[in-house]
Amino acid sequence: MDLSVIIINWNTQAMLRDCLDTVFAGLGDLSAEVVVVDNASTDGSADMVDADFPGVHLIRNATNMGFAAANNQALQIARGRHVMLLNSDTLVHGPVLPASVAWLDTHPHVGVMGPRVLNGDGTVQVSSTAFPTLGMLTLQTLGLTRFAKFDSYRMTGWERRNERKVEVISGCAMFVRREAMDQVGLLDDGFFFYGEETDWCRRFSAAGWGVVFAPVGEITHFGGGSVRSLNHRRDVMLTEGTIRLHRKHGGLAGGIACFGLLAVFNASRAVLWSAAALMRQPGAAARAKHFFSVLGDFGQVWPQIGPKAAKA
Repeated sequence: MDLSVIIINWNTQAMLRDCLDTVFAGLGDLSAEVVVVDNASTDGSADMVDADFPGVHLIRNATNMGFAAANNQALQIARGRHVMLLNSDTLVHGPVLPASVAWLDTHPHVGVMGPRVLNGDGTVQVSSTAFPTLGMLTLQTLGLTRFAKFDSYRMTGWERRNERKVEVISGCAMFVRREAMDQVGLLDDGFFFYGEETDWCRRFSAAGWGVVFAPVGEITHFGGGSVRSLNHRRDVMLTEGTIRLHRKHGGLAGGIACFGLLAVFNASRAVLWSAAALMRQPGAAARAKHFFSVLGDFGQVWPQIGPKAAKA
């Protein structure tokens, strides 16, 4: 089988339906399978897949397992020479699926590839980045990443129209070579929602596999599909995932440094937006409340590194 497309869903029924329609329309002549893992949705998503897409291999979870663990469930049964992680809030355009498989087949040294990803308004989305180093986090805290020359993380200014070796491919649309995955292993399910693809890409690179952006086609990613109802919880999970990355790859000292930087970042934004609210700037009070809410949950962001994470 050429390709296994894996989609994790949590309460995104309408977007999942549109995504699956475009996936099946875009498979072309590929020998492929589609696996949907539903993380205990309450909006009828799983029943919709069961009724309207009988060709999909559907896994129903009784609880929300998180992104990494749910993907691992599917990866363990996937039969494709290549696998694709695809968010449920995406649309597949044209021949991007067969074109990506063909590209991987002619680049045997590449373990992970990402296509061009667009926002809902057609602008280019930052779907390939560098590793979020402590230096980058420091520049972010100082507010310098607003300027392109300091934003080496997002590589601002690159239109992503040419192939380029990168450090991280977004899990919203990620192609992975089976041979490479068999060597590197599955996602680290110690990560619940953020950071898992960054960790995975770093492990592929460490094993000698290329991680490459290749504009072989386009996928639209609307973003926020499964986290719109989480409010500040999204940033809490993002913070925990980023600290976990640094604790795993930089040791205890790296984790502590990352924790401190992100605490300063959130505290400084809470203070700055509070000052802006006093000057009656529109939306400032809501932003200040958001950052204070993140700070209120900061005791939850220090990751516990268990046996699974240590072995991944």
